[in-house]
Amino acid sequence: MVEPGFCSAADSGHELADRVGMAMVRLNKMHAQVAHQMAKQGMDKASFILLATLAGMGPCRSSALAEAVLSDPSTISRQVAVLVKDGLVERRADPADGRASVLAATDAGLKLLKERRRLRNVAIARMFEEWEEADWKQFADLFERFVQDYETAIPNFMSEGGLGARTGGER
Repeated sequence: MVEPGFCSAADSGHELADRVGMAMVRLNKMHAQVAHQMAKQGMDKASFILLATLAGMGPCRSSALAEAVLSDPSTISRQVAVLVKDGLVERRADPADGRASVLAATDAGLKLLKERRRLRNVAIARMFEEWEEADWKQFADLFERFVQDYETAIPNFMSEGGLGARTGGER
């Protein structure tokens, strides 16, 4: 039975979109479990994402970091303060404007990212042990393409109210 106010995937003609969407829900559920474990180890998921983004971008102003992660500068400021306190990020004078500062990952922050990446890669490789290498490569290629397209589309979806927006029937 379909819940009131919802169209079934078959009725909407979006069966594949529904399959992908539901797989994303399942991935988000698992990411929440990973985030919970990370928090137990002393780092929340949002801080880890900030640190990884900053390491990838290189030194930048907090406003650029906020834009890169599609977040509010005041939220970033609070999260960065914790990363600075923990010695994973440092503030440096902006070479272009000495009155301003830029954020940069510290050696300790980079070391943490490297170790987490190693552990993640070992775990993912174990998941694919039974896959043919060609299948794994094809999946990786298609998944990277999906993520890139999704990253490009998300800002538009959000501005159009297409994702995360409440509709009249939701509470």
